[in-house]
Amino acid sequence: MADTGDNSKTALVSELNGLLADHFALFTKTKNFHWHVAGPRFRDLHLLFDEHAIEIRDQIDLIGERVRKLGENTLTSVGSIAQHTQVKDQDNASLSAEDMVAELRDDNAAMVKRLKGMKPLAEDAGDNATDGLLDDWTDMAEQRVWFLTQTLK
Repeated sequence: MADTGDNSKTALVSELNGLLADHFALFTKTKNFHWHVAGPRFRDLHLLFDEHAIEIRDQIDLIGERVRKLGENTLTSVGSIAQHTQVKDQDNASLSAEDMVAELRDDNAAMVKRLKGMKPLAEDAGDNATDGLLDDWTDMAEQRVWFLTQTLK
């Protein structure tokens, strides 16, 4: 990583920790919906939500380790996750399947927006490794949005 100053690195790490919080929160919400989905499309949605949750879960460690490779600290608690996430809680276990799909679509679309907004931060910090990872994570989130959008048609 090029030495471009502390400010650009600090901004990138702050957003990486926000992204980490979003992944924790979205993983939890997606598993919540996996467990509570009901209705005629139960099996398909139950499996889809689980696939998405696993993909999101698998990114958590990569994001946290990226922060550590940059020499900084990651989130340390459930409280720090809640403080840094943009994902809203959903405690209604009786939400309709359609509402679950729409909410996850919107949350994943917000994650795509956050990821795309992080590209200039990685570039400013001269961090090619994070820049490349952001492309991969964006593609995964865009695919989740696509699947969820098509499910609502």
